[in-house]
Amino acid sequence: MYPPQPYPPMPAPVRRWWQHPALIIALLVVIPPAGIALAWTSRWGQTKKVVATVLAGLWFLTPFLGDPPKKAEADSKPAAVASAPPSASPARAEPPALVGRNLKEAKAMALAAGFGVLSHDASEGNAAQVAEDTWKVCFQSVLTEKAGAIPTLDFGVVRTDAPCPAKDGDPIPYPKMPKVVGLAFAKASETLRPIGFQKIEPQSAYTDVTLPTAVDDWVVCFQEPEEGKEISAPGTTSAALKLASPGTPCPSAPNTRLHPEPVPTHEDDDSGSTASGGSSSGGSSSAGSSSGGSASGGSSSSGGSSSSGGSDSGGGGAGTVTPGAFCSPAGATGVSKKGVSYTCKGPGQPRWRQ
Repeated sequence: MYPPQPYPPMPAPVRRWWQHPALIIALLVVIPPAGIALAWTSRWGQTKKVVATVLAGLWFLTPFLGDPPKKAEADSKPAAVASAPPSASPARAEPPALVGRNLKEAKAMALAAGFGVLSHDASEGNAAQVAEDTWKVCFQSVLTEKAGAIPTLDFGVVRTDAPCPAKDGDPIPYPKMPKVVGLAFAKASETLRPIGFQKIEPQSAYTDVTLPTAVDDWVVCFQEPEEGKEISAPGTTSAALKLASPGTPCPSAPNTRLHPEPVPTHEDDDSGSTASGGSSSGGSSSAGSSSGGSASGGSSSSGGSSSSGGSDSGGGGAGTVTPGAFCSPAGATGVSKKGVSYTCKGPGQPRWRQ
């Protein structure tokens, strides 16, 4: 009898696709619970399955093992961000304060700070700012910004010698000439200085009085411009103050003489005639001593010479004269009783004048 034949070996079990090592490892990393389940259905040894389970479990639990206070703090930060206003964004630079500056200088500073620039007449007019260095900034504002646009400053300006209006677009409040008549020149100058006149000029209220170098204590008798007049361009306007010395009354009108010229009277004319007669007689006597025929001629000649207004002899020197009296010929000279020299001259009919 033949011995029994041995059983043929069992075929190796077929490996399913979900038992592939690459798939199991990927799931252990990405989805640890699924990876662990597949690892225990695989053909891995017992040791490999335990190691894979421990590592995948730690990997899966790590996010849940953090410090609770830090987690709470992390949770509070998103809440704070959520409560912030939606407009919170990187803050732009504040515009520089340029009110009171020259327009040309203000534009340069605004452009350097990253702003666009516009300008307009701040008065009720609409003048163009051609020469920027003759205008000054009274108002500034930031125009409404568009998304992505450069912020722009709008300047309200007036001319440099004009005051700023109370509000943008209001009339310019030009200064008015105050009353300075009756004040000392020093006080009047102090009163007018804030207006910004080009010049404050002292003048004499009397045409025959010359101002000294120092006139601070002289009194203002007349002023130009007149009280209450609007000064629209003080930078090109001069103020003229007519002054009288301390203790001297002001004249009733400008351009008046303090010492009027003497006016000849009829007595002055008679005095001159008498002097002429005396000269004529003297001439006649002198001529008579020479010859009787020439005496009358000498008298006639002396009479002609006597019309010089009380002169002692004919010719260029008239001797003692009466100031203001009529005289001839023009150009003759004489001396008054006080020793003052006078000349026979106009205007008009010749008189003895200084």
